[in-house]
Amino acid sequence: MKVLYFAWVRERVGKADEVVEPPAHVRTVGDLMNWLAQRGEEYDHAFADRQVIRAALDKVHVKAEAPLGGAREIAFFPPMTGG
Repeated sequence: MKVLYFAWVRERVGKADEVVEPPAHVRTVGDLMNWLAQRGEEYDHAFADRQVIRAALDKVHVKAEAPLGGAREIAFFPPMTGG
């Protein structure tokens, strides 16, 4: 699965994207955030406040409870403001 990071999530992780193979127990977007947070200090820092992180599976915005299913891409980004 390709993971894309945007804005301060990208800055904290230290990369714009990567390909990961999460273990079988990672079934939802929230599970993936929890698993990523365990991969190192930079990930833990990026996902420290999971409530504010937004996600999109294959370019469709979803909530943390959404199943990953056969998604090929997930994007994580902070809340956006209008302007």
